[in-house]
Amino acid sequence: METGTTATIQKTDSLTFEKPTLEDGSAMWELVNNSTLDQNSPYKYIMMCEFFSETCIVAKQDDKLVGFVTAFIPPEKEDVLFIWQVGTDKSQRGKGVASRLLNGLLERESCKDVKYVEATVTPSNKASQSLFKRLARDNDTKCKVSDCFGEELFPGDDHEEELTYRVGPINK
Repeated sequence: METGTTATIQKTDSLTFEKPTLEDGSAMWELVNNSTLDQNSPYKYIMMCEFFSETCIVAKQDDKLVGFVTAFIPPEKEDVLFIWQVGTDKSQRGKGVASRLLNGLLERESCKDVKYVEATVTPSNKASQSLFKRLARDNDTKCKVSDCFGEELFPGDDHEEELTYRVGPINK
């Protein structure tokens, strides 16, 4: 690992994994905008890069953002890393980049007390379901699925329910 002035950089293959910078926020938004992921405002991505860089990570290839995870540690659950969104460029899908991003986060000093990874996932999002089940297998632990946000909570008629995927306990 190399230490840069603003971020710890880990380089593997032709990808680098690092803390996001403010400039990465717009690239995250663009990646999501060109995918089927739920679109958040550009402000959300910039805010995550500014205030949650210790629990967010980006993957870059030749300085182009090709993947990211936005996450945070909830104040009332200091042993949980809550994954808000995982995105990979279509050029990187099927290469294990999302798993490498999650594992990179879990190795950080800021996540030293994390014992569980949680995320909410819709029933139709098979890729995310597989990602969290794989994280559990890779860490020789469990992935429990439970109800979280019913579809009636969302405005309009086009949002599925969200189920909580809880992976852990994770031993480091």
